[in-house]
Amino acid sequence: MLKKLFTLSCFVVISFSGWAQEVLGFSITAGKNRVQIPIEIQNNLVIVPVVLNRQIPLKFILDTGVRTAILTEKTFSDILNLTYSRRYSIAGPGGIKVVQAYITNNVTLDLPGVHGQGHALLVLDKDYLELRNYLGTDVHGILGYELFSRFVIKIDYDRKILTIQNPDNFVPKRNFEMMPIKVEDTKPYVEAYVQINDTTRSAVKLLIDTGAGHGLILESNSGPTIKVPSKHINSIIGRGLGGIITGQIARIGSLKLGKYQIHDVITNFPDPNSYMDSIKNNRAIFRNGAIGGEILSRFTIIFNLPYEKVYFKKNQSFKKKFYYNQSGLTLRAEGVNLRRFKITDVRDSSSAAKSDIQEGDIILMINGLSAGRFELNTINALLNSKPGKKISLQIERAGKVLERKFLLENPI
Repeated sequence: MLKKLFTLSCFVVISFSGWAQEVLGFSITAGKNRVQIPIEIQNNLVIVPVVLNRQIPLKFILDTGVRTAILTEKTFSDILNLTYSRRYSIAGPGGIKVVQAYITNNVTLDLPGVHGQGHALLVLDKDYLELRNYLGTDVHGILGYELFSRFVIKIDYDRKILTIQNPDNFVPKRNFEMMPIKVEDTKPYVEAYVQINDTTRSAVKLLIDTGAGHGLILESNSGPTIKVPSKHINSIIGRGLGGIITGQIARIGSLKLGKYQIHDVITNFPDPNSYMDSIKNNRAIFRNGAIGGEILSRFTIIFNLPYEKVYFKKNQSFKKKFYYNQSGLTLRAEGVNLRRFKITDVRDSSSAAKSDIQEGDIILMINGLSAGRFELNTINALLNSKPGKKISLQIERAGKVLERKFLLENPI
């Protein structure tokens, strides 16, 4: 799996209005005004340590695009004998796939230096998203608006530090660019500008989505100027509760955020019918698309949702070039230690497809080194490093060991 494949745009909107647990209880402990928390960055996603009900240490993705905390593995809530107040059947696109979820109330969620009490938790009946397999690291849930609504939150992608601060004590530094945002249905939206071709520059309303690994999503049915460029490829662009999300991948001229202009941005244009089961795609709120981690990770970013502001400062990754899945491979990590790598998709006409690599192949060696020495994130980075790089794979197929070689190619 490369950066294009993971987005947490995958949950239907469930309203929790009218519940006592809607009054959330996050607070910074020990009378402090701010706390710093070490974080992991995987596939441009921010992963934070969370202790469930003071007993089970877990890892959650920090996601501005979801309303209520989500536990993706019901095993943990069952271990704690949590009771469920309500059961939901969630339909995917077209009602074809139905998944089950439950609500448990009055849950405690603790981060280092931050205590949260009295929360509602949406629990998926099964691990439908397989987060740990497609990220290659243990991930058990998602944490969203409950945290962002209470604090100023700074994400330093370079230093891998999350800073949580009470908003009344926050004073922004001058080297950050402030942009106003609108918080609608608990989600932050910003106005930006995109230049899709040489002649068209459009103002767009974008969800700021820390829970998506992609760079930019534009919805082609959201405005007359939002059109898929003629040079594009058809591909899988994400995973949701209803299954895979398909669409077109293209490169646009630029994205302008405040004073920052980012050029040659790889952009996803999802097929509407495969994108309908998203909690981040509330049709009651107009938007043109979303900004994800591939762009956000080029900044140190500060969210101040209580005062509807966001602050950007570019980091050392700002000028990094955008590449898209140059091997054509999508990988899944398996096994207890997530060091067995299975190919789950091979893009048609990609360099890997031309070298006869097939879905279901197991990667044994990469450029002469055992695949088990690497994490999935490292392998994906290698397979998307730069055009022209030579890749040598030893694979297992139907009990046979095969050798395959190819060059990375930029498809767009």
